[in-house]
Amino acid sequence: MGGVAVHKVLNNNVVIQIDESGRERVLMGRGIGFGLKPTDAIDPARVEKTFILDAGDGAENELRLLAEVPYPVLEAVSRAVDGAERTLGRALGRGFTIAVIDHIQFVLERLDQGVRIPAASMPELRVLHPQEFAAAAEMAASIATALERPLPPEESVFLTMHLLNATRDEPNGTAALLFRRVQHVVITVENGLGVHLDTESLDYARFVLHVQFLLQRLVSRTMLRSHDTSFFEFAKHSYPASFEIATEVKDYVRAATESELTDEEVLYLIVHIERLKSQIGPGENLRPVVS
Repeated sequence: MGGVAVHKVLNNNVVIQIDESGRERVLMGRGIGFGLKPTDAIDPARVEKTFILDAGDGAENELRLLAEVPYPVLEAVSRAVDGAERTLGRALGRGFTIAVIDHIQFVLERLDQGVRIPAASMPELRVLHPQEFAAAAEMAASIATALERPLPPEESVFLTMHLLNATRDEPNGTAALLFRRVQHVVITVENGLGVHLDTESLDYARFVLHVQFLLQRLVSRTMLRSHDTSFFEFAKHSYPASFEIATEVKDYVRAATESELTDEEVLYLIVHIERLKSQIGPGENLRPVVS
């Protein structure tokens, strides 16, 4: 069976090939490199995964990773990535596959040592990025099943962040920055109310989405404005506790973005905070204030 000459055999399951354009191509498949000589042709039927190796400083590290990570991990991650690409309807790229292989191998090594990597639950992710979160949860379940060992539930969070890095086209990590700012606003409101918010409630989902859109309006300079201040003044005096929390959010936004929220934006924050507040019974879910 014909094929291009092998450039290098990394191990029994990973080989490097030079394609017709002179680019290095990584070929993965169980036993694909066993007994293979540099001039032997490769049976295409044995190739399970292929991607082009980018030139640059990171290429050597990627090859070392592919050579050292056990093939069952490479296979499990590759199949999980294929599933995520089908779910999301787009290619995720070589960099994403490599990043997830590296991450999963690191997690497995830590688990073997009895060490669990701490992570926040980040419930905002399910609201702001439901497709990516669902795809990440499917990936974690697929990898755990393939390797026949459980993964910590927070792996859905880690894999969602990897997916966001791969699927969001905003420059300079805009999506990640926006997410961190949403988180900070949510924490500010929780601290002001002195509670853990119910992350499964509809009011919580509405609030998180509102904060996201608020911050996006701020960036695009399309903040809500009104010449009628009567509603704002009414809310300010009728709901002083919620107004105080909304003011803390306004102060944070000013410090983080050097932009000022309009009274109209603060008014809607007050409305959302009041709605969240009305769902909380006296003394329920009390929590200490954190910075």
